[in-house]
Amino acid sequence: MMLHDNNFLKENNAKHMWHPMAHPAEMLANPPKIITAAEGVTLTDVDGHKTLDAVGGLWNVNLGYSCDPVKKAIAEQLDQLAYYSAFRGTSTGPAVELSYALAEWFAQDGLVRAFFTSGGSDSVETALRLARQYHKIRGDRDRTKFLSLKKGYHGTHMGGASINGNANFRRNYEPLLPGCFHIPSPYLYRNPFNETDPAKLAQACVAALEDEIAFQGADTIAAFIMEPVLGAGGVIPPHESFMPMVRDICDRTGILLIADEVITAFGRTGAWTGSRLWNVKPDLMCTAKAITNGYFPFGAVMIGEKVAEAFETNTDAFGAIGHGYTYSAHPVGAAAALACLPEITRMNVAENSAARGTELLEGAKGLMAKHELVGDVRGKGLMVAIELVSDRNKKTPASKDTVQKVFETAYQAGVMLRISGPNIILSPPLVITSNDVSKIVSAIDTGLSAAV
Repeated sequence: MMLHDNNFLKENNAKHMWHPMAHPAEMLANPPKIITAAEGVTLTDVDGHKTLDAVGGLWNVNLGYSCDPVKKAIAEQLDQLAYYSAFRGTSTGPAVELSYALAEWFAQDGLVRAFFTSGGSDSVETALRLARQYHKIRGDRDRTKFLSLKKGYHGTHMGGASINGNANFRRNYEPLLPGCFHIPSPYLYRNPFNETDPAKLAQACVAALEDEIAFQGADTIAAFIMEPVLGAGGVIPPHESFMPMVRDICDRTGILLIADEVITAFGRTGAWTGSRLWNVKPDLMCTAKAITNGYFPFGAVMIGEKVAEAFETNTDAFGAIGHGYTYSAHPVGAAAALACLPEITRMNVAENSAARGTELLEGAKGLMAKHELVGDVRGKGLMVAIELVSDRNKKTPASKDTVQKVFETAYQAGVMLRISGPNIILSPPLVITSNDVSKIVSAIDTGLSAAV
């Protein structure tokens, strides 16, 4: 319920609020869209204009905006117990129930314990800390370094920013955490090996990983962290051989494998987890976003048997977890997650994601055949990127004005897009229909024509 009318909202838009991932001056010059309502997969802005949300909130509103069981669970939990701390000495009913439910949900991934957080960046920070602590428990005190992929995205905390593989998330905040090193990502469209075969590219990236481990010394590295499908870095699905090869290297060198599944868990790739998609069991898994359908800030780090055993059999101070958040295991967030799990199962959103994702990818490829602006199309499940270029032969990224024109035109045509550099990122709710897919493709088609 708004306290002021629409004129007040427009007059004060971006004047007193800084927006994430945006330049304050740019927001003042070009105020962002003001969304005032949503239902199903449709957004309504302050002027009453309706758009299909092809962004899914921010990769997280997998069940759409009208999931009544989750809303009801939140309301009922607020009435019963709005908050209590999960710090040493107390638990809450929803947190205990959720930990049990998640252990069952992720059993196939070899994950048996949960540490609750307030969101994705928190989950990544937690996983990094637990990885270092695991090695200290085992007496490997020199294992403090982290390896990750260029183009990977791992949130905005200092640890996450340090392992991020995109300069625009790092440069303004350097110097960052020491001991973080990056290897080339299996990005078929742009890679330093000039490789066009996805399997050979995977092998080249793995060779680079092995070389970096040899250079740093395996006994100095705590963990390798990766997204099973890279998201914010431009939707980069690796070859199916890549993550299994990484798993094998980690096993041979004693390095923990952290799967950052803040985006990919709970069905977005067409499998229930991205790790499961590639038939890999990570040592730690970061989750958030869709765990509550975006209705409450919440996350969980899922912990594998090997790591759990090291902590739970420890008998000295190195096993004590000196880490946590005020809102870890928030009972309202836990209740929301408990309501989400049966809904995503009942609706089988992973299957729909796979089917609609295939349609969306094929539609995007049709746009590539039609428009010279489209340099590359890639995706997995309902994670799709359309990379825009001004010159296909040179792969020159399209200008900011060109990409913005596509966004604005598509918005007026009834579809909300997300722009990241030269990429159109598509991550709609996992409950979209074939008609919704057609509408998304049509709106982008209109936008591309207008940009030319």
